[in-house]
Parts: sequence; structure tokens; C-alpha cells
Amino acid sequence: MPQSALILGSTGQVGSCLLRELLASPHFSRVGEFGRRTTTLDALTTGKDKLEQKTIDFDNIDAAGLKDGNWDVVFIALGTTAKAAGSAAAFEKIDRDYVISAARAAKSESPQRLIYVSSAGANSNSHFLYPRSKGLTELDLAALGYQDTIVFRPALLAGVSRPESRPAEKIASYFTGALSRISNSVEINIGTLAKSILAAGHLGTAGLPAAANASQAGKDNAKFTLITNAGALALAASAAKLE
Repeated sequence: MPQSALILGSTGQVGSCLLRELLASPHFSRVGEFGRRTTTLDALTTGKDKLEQKTIDFDNIDAAGLKDGNWDVVFIALGTTAKAAGSAAAFEKIDRDYVISAARAAKSESPQRLIYVSSAGANSNSHFLYPRSKGLTELDLAALGYQDTIVFRPALLAGVSRPESRPAEKIASYFTGALSRISNSVEINIGTLAKSILAAGHLGTAGLPAAANASQAGKDNAKFTLITNAGALALAASAAKLE
């Protein structure tokens, strides 16, 4: 039976790819794109008839009506960097507070699945801001009580197209591109990641193939299913074979 999906963070690098995958997928008959900005319809080539768009204020998330859609799957690809946010406090507000409050607001009484795009190295006990924020967010999301919570920890994202130049990132990509030929833990193309995220959203933890090498992570009151970079690559390949 086709499912409904809500995506938060759809205008980011991963989110924009995921939105297009959802709109093209026969597994999802209704897709909600809620965010501070939404995608220009002219930029979409398929599935526009099943798309619901709404501009929302994350500082007044309860007024956004996220749970009104009674979404089967909630995808969260929302995030930022400390540099883009302007300060550590602003970073945590966007990267953690907005994510958690939106997931809470989207939760309905019906069984739902939550999919969160975190990052490799996420660790709630880290001394460093970025991995600590991701790790704490994972735990807080898992504690919300969704029927099924799946977290992706991708490595360096390949295939991104940013408006600003990032020389250091470009140089790093040369090395990770070479390393990716001998290791499946250093890099993933955003298109491949989006396909893997969609597959997890559709299948859920119980339906994941063994190739995804999913594991249980978290704490006693905040358990979630974890998919690493290697698992995401394998899941995307497995899903492609079933199409």
C-alpha cells in the first residue's frame, strides 16, 4: 500500500535529492514538503500532483500543523554548520532544537516511522560541537516514541553543488574519491544516499535487507536503528536490484 511522507530540510543537498526520489517513487502517494523555504515547482519534473508544500516558522512550530497530515514516514534532512549558522548557539538551535521540535510536532497517534540524516562520527559524548550535537539529536529523536526510528550516518558527501566555493572541501574530495575505491566508509554520492534513505523509509527496520548491516544503537529509553555509510551504499544497491 502506498505511503505518505513528510520531508523536512528538502532544500538542502541531501533533502533536495530525497524530495525528487519521493516524488518519483510509486511507494509514496502523498509527499509533504514543509520548511522555511520550499522548492520551486518549475524545478520539478515529476510527481508534482502528489506534492503538498507549506512554508513554516520553526520558531513557532506548533502552529505549522505538521501532525495534521498524519504522515506514515517523517524524513528529516535538516541541518547546518556552525559557520553557516554564525555561532555555536545558533548552530545548536537549528541543528538540534529545530529538528527535535519538528519531529515532536509531526508525531501523530497513528504508527509512524522517523528517518533522520545524521553524520559519521556522531557521538553524544564528544568534546566537539558538531559530532556531539548530532549524537544528542539522535538520542532525543529516538526518545520521542515513534514506532520505528532509523538514523543514517553518512560520510563525506560527494556530488554536492554549493553556491559558495569551499576549496578545502574540494581538495579533500580528491583524496576521499580515491579512498572510496578501496573503502566503503569514506564517501557517498548524495543521489545514492537519497535512494537509500527512501528505501529505509519504505521498508522500515523490519524490512531492511541483511546487506544494509543495520544495528541497534542508542540508550535504554532511546533506541534506534543505525545505518552507516557502508550500509547506506549497500542498501541503495539492494533497492536498485528490486526495481
